[in-house]
Amino acid sequence: METEQENVCISKDDESSESAFHCSACHDDEDWSCANPIRGRAKTRSLSASPALGSTKEFRRTRSLHGPCPVTTFGPKACMLQNPKTIMHIQDPASQRLTWNKPPKSVLVIKKIRDASLLQPFKELCVYLTEENNMIVYVEKKVLEDPAIVNDDNFGPVKKKFCTFREDYDDISNQIDFIICLGGDGTLLYASSLFQGSVPPVMAFHLGSLGFLAPFNFENFQSQVTQVIEGNAALVLRSRLKVKVVKEHREKKTLIQNGIEENGVISTSLEMEMGKHIMQYQVLNEVVVDRGPSSYLSNVDVFLDGHLITTVQGDGVIVSTPTGSTAYAAAAGASMIHPNVPAIMITPICPHSLSFRPIVVPAGVELKIMLSPDARNTAWVSFDGRKRQEVCHGDSISITTSCYPLPSICFRDPVSDWFESLAECLHWNVRKKQNHFAVEEEF
Repeated sequence: METEQENVCISKDDESSESAFHCSACHDDEDWSCANPIRGRAKTRSLSASPALGSTKEFRRTRSLHGPCPVTTFGPKACMLQNPKTIMHIQDPASQRLTWNKPPKSVLVIKKIRDASLLQPFKELCVYLTEENNMIVYVEKKVLEDPAIVNDDNFGPVKKKFCTFREDYDDISNQIDFIICLGGDGTLLYASSLFQGSVPPVMAFHLGSLGFLAPFNFENFQSQVTQVIEGNAALVLRSRLKVKVVKEHREKKTLIQNGIEENGVISTSLEMEMGKHIMQYQVLNEVVVDRGPSSYLSNVDVFLDGHLITTVQGDGVIVSTPTGSTAYAAAAGASMIHPNVPAIMITPICPHSLSFRPIVVPAGVELKIMLSPDARNTAWVSFDGRKRQEVCHGDSISITTSCYPLPSICFRDPVSDWFESLAECLHWNVRKKQNHFAVEEEF
């Protein structure tokens, strides 16, 4: 799987003062001439195609989701120091589309467990994939243990063609071409947890209670799945968090089977160095550090790139991706961020401070969370609501943006799908319209 993309390239060669700065991500529509330097902040583009009154060619609006390339001359004499060894490539989110190196042959179908209403859609989808598209279907073993599936004799021939796996025991990361989720947002989070490295494209059908991350309706699933198989779909790359938990070794080593620990963490270098136990996770929504069952305030230090930035005293702290900004973080008062924005959010949970506001930091930083030396109790941490564990003195949680995003297939495009989910699922800015003034009759 690849994504078609456009690049913004910063040239190695130093340009003369009379040359023009050019942005290739803007479809050859934006140029800035150094002969007439523009002072102050460059104007921002909107998604509108119509130029503003009085605008010039230098600031023609385009369809790119990137902001304009910043002017690198500041006033009559200042300019940005050029780095001849640096070339920066930035892909335009508006141009991300799915394509295949080879036709897909295997698909993982994830179904919400213990939901009888999904049995019929699950059977219809599997019949379509196996009999009409001749695809290899992977299904979790416990899904097929549902009595309604076990006792269905008509579904038996299809069920025999399935490949099954067990979470925490079987590694299927290199066997799946794409994923189809039937259910709510939880099925997408579960799909993310199964792939600790590169994630296949995910197509999510809205068959759950909320479905903010699931843009597809199941009524016309045949044509929609066919479009994906043919490689005709837009993508949104949902960034994930790479989390490393380092614990003081206080107990016996957990059971290891097939290189995967009992708690579901893939062991890469087996985690015993200098008396410490190391676990790694890929997180799609958020990392939550809270006070757990204790009645005391949680008291944790937050470091950014090695510098202490604050101490959280309250119920806890949420570190989330832009995708997770519409989940627990939104309930805690954070802003909602589009998934194409490269950022990490830090949101306190009921802080015992009137001035502790949620903040957004660049995606490339590394955060570290530890118990404060004078903390009265331990803390607890969870990853997308799973793998909950205690954090004691001396333990640390390191968080940064992962290089393995989750490629989510769009129904229309990244912008339209997101705002539609805000309106349909969260009822964003729903309010009764204000009445206009009545026009008084003239006598």
